[in-house]
Amino acid sequence: MAVVIASDLSKDISGEPLLRGISFKLERRDRMSLSGRNGAGKTTLLRMVSGEASVDGGELVLAKGTKVALHDQRPPRDQQMSLRDYVLSGAPELIALEARLQELEQRMAAGDYEEQTLTAYADAQAALEHAGGYTWREQALATLHGLGFKDDAVLDRRLETFSGGELTRASLGRALAGSPDLLLLDEPTNHLDIESLEWLETHLNSLDAAVILIAHDRWFLESVATAVLELEAGRGKFFPGTWHQWRTEKAQRELALGRAIERQQAEIERLEKFVTRFRAGTRARQAQARQKRLDKIERIERGERDREGLAFAFKPPERSGRVVFELQGGSVQIGDRVLLQDGEMWLERGEHVSVVGPNGAGKTTLIETLAGHRPFADDGSDARDATGMAIKQRPASGPSPAGEGTGPSVTGKLSTGHNVKIGFLSQHSEDLHAGNARTVVEACTHRTGLTPANARALLGRFLFSGEEAEKPLEALSGGERQRLSLAILVQSGANVLILDEPTNHLDVESREALEDALSQYTGSLLLISHDRALLDAVGTRTVAFEDGTLHSYVGGWPEYLRVREERAELAAAAKQAATTRAHSKSKPAAKPAKAHANGRGGSTKQQAMLEAQIEQAEAALRAIEDELADPGAWSTPARSAESTARHEAAKRAVDELYAQYVND
Repeated sequence: MAVVIASDLSKDISGEPLLRGISFKLERRDRMSLSGRNGAGKTTLLRMVSGEASVDGGELVLAKGTKVALHDQRPPRDQQMSLRDYVLSGAPELIALEARLQELEQRMAAGDYEEQTLTAYADAQAALEHAGGYTWREQALATLHGLGFKDDAVLDRRLETFSGGELTRASLGRALAGSPDLLLLDEPTNHLDIESLEWLETHLNSLDAAVILIAHDRWFLESVATAVLELEAGRGKFFPGTWHQWRTEKAQRELALGRAIERQQAEIERLEKFVTRFRAGTRARQAQARQKRLDKIERIERGERDREGLAFAFKPPERSGRVVFELQGGSVQIGDRVLLQDGEMWLERGEHVSVVGPNGAGKTTLIETLAGHRPFADDGSDARDATGMAIKQRPASGPSPAGEGTGPSVTGKLSTGHNVKIGFLSQHSEDLHAGNARTVVEACTHRTGLTPANARALLGRFLFSGEEAEKPLEALSGGERQRLSLAILVQSGANVLILDEPTNHLDVESREALEDALSQYTGSLLLISHDRALLDAVGTRTVAFEDGTLHSYVGGWPEYLRVREERAELAAAAKQAATTRAHSKSKPAAKPAKAHANGRGGSTKQQAMLEAQIEQAEAALRAIEDELADPGAWSTPARSAESTARHEAAKRAVDELYAQYVND
């Protein structure tokens, strides 16, 4: 049975049509991605399905008893709640079930054993068991581990103490907590590092639920989506298939449309020539007939999205020295906490190096320092080595300088090569207001030195045409700010690009345009990104933050992924071997032969052995239950399945021994 059926939905905003004729049907385990430009109505459609926005036309039907959960970009309303309470509030029906069970238990303890009470208790208990049993809280909180909240101490912190990115991840955890039948996700990949992205992909693929999602991460979409609803010019086109299959079909459609437009244009030009040539004279009647045909032609036009598209290239850069920079003894520290110790990093001319690691590892702090946008912890004097490279001497370790409080600090020795011109793109775009710039064109002229006319020409390539160039900086969306920053970066002529999450807020087409530009860039590149499609396309070497230091992997993202997977397989094999050895050592000796059935001593000995085995089995069960109280035991679908299987096996062992004891 379908979880949700939408038939000919429509929606108006301020009296103007936004959506028309939207239809789709989703079963359990269907995962539909919404595709469309900004303002196409994707988020509005999610809120219509969730019940937060009205349906102005058509019919929306949910299966009886369907639980719906929505995750979007709005912050939680009650900032005084703890993270724990906020996430668990995503499962109000389970909290109500627990309260119902407690109420019924109190009634039975008081002597109420009426059939109605017993039946209600059995029904409530069965419903709770179906939802995961009494461990549902641990499983719900375990999602936070997968989403990057590794420290259990954060569970009792109030929401007001978390950053915006952390609150977004908390909202996602809350949506996942209640085991919904229909899960609605608006940009769930925002603020997730690669480890959390991989966890989320696995989790969504394992859910017995229907999912509707909005995302711009191409790798994520290809891994998760089983269908696509394309929103274009207010209309919806449903495609059953993977995201890549849809992109292929769309490209074929656009190619066919282009050919149809060309054929029609050629026919129009032929008719217009005839009319112009024979408007008067002996063939005037034929010319009039052709004019009528012209008037009746319904012109094939491309949509707004087809006419607009980001396309740009970086200028050929000047040649730098062979070694762009080299960092030795690099350390990143926040207060007394050391994030990175004794790290080594280098960049050579023409290299495209990707920097990866979990959120909070110190990636941004380090590359901001390398780019010159953050000072080293000690301002020691510059020197030069034998090759003429500039050297910044820094202490290898030590506390943060006075006045920095608990802010991050970087120490180490940095050598910079000859003729290095750095272009830096921050993920926050804070410096667009430099020089008291108020509009897009003012920010561009100030940062690039271009005349207003030339600045407008540059901005036009980044989709700021006409009046868009006069847009106030305060009114820019995240994607617009990123496009403006890219325009300034392209004009800089830098021969070394240091980019921190350059795909933030960019749609799929803009990400692909950036990917094309970086792939053709002949200068040096240092890139932090969680966009695995971008890493796969442009990286030639990967530097990973691992075990508190830096590791370099030649071959880019695919090679790093292969090495990481091989290392995980070896670790799993070693763990399995250790478990097997421990099991063989603890295996009990062979049981002695049973005494004669009529011998009382034999029966007593058998019972004693069973009692000892029962005691051991119960101790093993308690140990497993203590271990499973750790949310880490439920942090991934695989670990959840393993934990459930171990718990059930331990309970079964106890039950079987008791049955044997009673029968004997």
